[in-house]
Amino acid sequence: MDDNPMAERQDSVAAIREHDEDRLAEMGYKQELTRNWSLLHNFGVSFSIISVITGITTLFEYGLSTGGPGVMSVGWIVVCFFTMFVALGMAEIVSAVPTSGGPYFWAAILAPPGQAAFWSWITGWFNLLGQVAVTTGITFGCAGLISTTATVNSGYTPTAARTIGIYAALLSSHVLVNSFCVKFLRYLNDFSVLLHSVGVSCFAIAVLAKAPTHQPAKFVFATFYDGTGDPGWSIRASPAYVAVCGILMAQYTITGYDASAHLSEETNNASWNAPLGVLMSVGVSAVFGFFLIIALLFSIQDFAGTVGSTVGQPVTQILIDIFGDKGAIALMSLIILCVWHAGLFSLTSNSRMMFAFARDHGLPRFFDHVNTKFEAPIRTICLAAFLAFLLAIPSLGSSVAFSAATSIATIGLYISYGLPILIGLIYPSNFAKGPFNLRAASRPIALIAVLYITFITIVFCLPELNPVTSQTLNYTPVAVGIVAAWAFGSWFLWARKWFTGPIRQIEEERMGIPIADPAKMVEAEEMMKDRKVGVNDVE
Repeated sequence: MDDNPMAERQDSVAAIREHDEDRLAEMGYKQELTRNWSLLHNFGVSFSIISVITGITTLFEYGLSTGGPGVMSVGWIVVCFFTMFVALGMAEIVSAVPTSGGPYFWAAILAPPGQAAFWSWITGWFNLLGQVAVTTGITFGCAGLISTTATVNSGYTPTAARTIGIYAALLSSHVLVNSFCVKFLRYLNDFSVLLHSVGVSCFAIAVLAKAPTHQPAKFVFATFYDGTGDPGWSIRASPAYVAVCGILMAQYTITGYDASAHLSEETNNASWNAPLGVLMSVGVSAVFGFFLIIALLFSIQDFAGTVGSTVGQPVTQILIDIFGDKGAIALMSLIILCVWHAGLFSLTSNSRMMFAFARDHGLPRFFDHVNTKFEAPIRTICLAAFLAFLLAIPSLGSSVAFSAATSIATIGLYISYGLPILIGLIYPSNFAKGPFNLRAASRPIALIAVLYITFITIVFCLPELNPVTSQTLNYTPVAVGIVAAWAFGSWFLWARKWFTGPIRQIEEERMGIPIADPAKMVEAEEMMKDRKVGVNDVE
């Protein structure tokens, strides 16, 4: 009997997919999205969304003026160290619960039955806020890079209105690709991974090799600079205040790795590949990001000229000083291409989360829809882009709008990461571990992750510039507060009366209600609603 390796491989892949679909059905869902992503693809999306060149380039000016080179370099190491605890906690959970819903679904599964819907609702809205803000931060940052690059060796004058126009065009391109080219996303993902690894490495090496002079190590690792105002916060408060605010560049950059969870329903062998995608994206990004930061810092030719650059973008100024105008434009084009891909896949992840949330009635049922022709959740793709556009509107009248958007993204996402980890820490008996199991280290890692998330949530709500005016106000606490007020207020006013979270579908499946039959689902929901109303009337 001749062996057929190809046939055996196909059988193995089919068996894995069948297992993944069975696991999804156990959690109450049918397979609607196409499951054809490998570990590399899953890792690639999170790696592309983290996009170290995006966060570092767009917030390089913020980093230089809020702590300087020492905070940027050492802060990167500290942030990546503590972020890995969050990633480990998330990886353990996604291994046990591999669904597109991600954090909000985890919260429901890990919480006691009586609290599941509440924690699912709160986590879902914070995750939605963070997802939208990340898309805003990445794509609006890309628009800013295009605007500043256009000023090099030309008479172009960037304005807030022009940047918003470029931003709208970029969002539109991402909507079109995500909606109508979903089958090509895997190939764009492969190209994006190549750009963010080989491309960024070549970029950093070229900068170091071509730089006429290099800064000493003391400058890169020990120079503190406070450009937060006159006087700066280091005088009005303390240097430590400036330093902790300065880690925003690093912390914002290492966000979005929950994309590996949101794409788990499209990933083969998700119980293993999704958690590995989370950890690999954080670990690899930490290494590449550190290399890129020190390459740029060592290659600064004139610190004062870079901080106060006439082009308004320190990285562009560094490239002009090293390569001249034409060389700078070429390399900035590479950066813009990387950032465009990061924005593209941020919208991919964002739309999957919204689709899953709508499927569980967290959003209107209108958004619980996958276009069968293009195999994409087009309605949530458009919703995600629209909300991301709205979040950038304050940039028309605020000088700190971009850094505020990045703070909102960081806080929203990390709160949604931390809540399931906290719930699993408080109620360990509800945590049925998956193949990726931290065992005895699970609870200590979870505790460190939760404490760290609490710390950065407070820090990134603090004022960034002094004095605080209408132009320099950090509106992060306002935006986060509005979402918190909405999430908690809507729950206690009306959502608690009908939102049952993902547990609803699990229970319906156990009762024998076919989740693939919309008519039967609606009928069952009406019966459950009537029963709940009756119970409330008796009470």
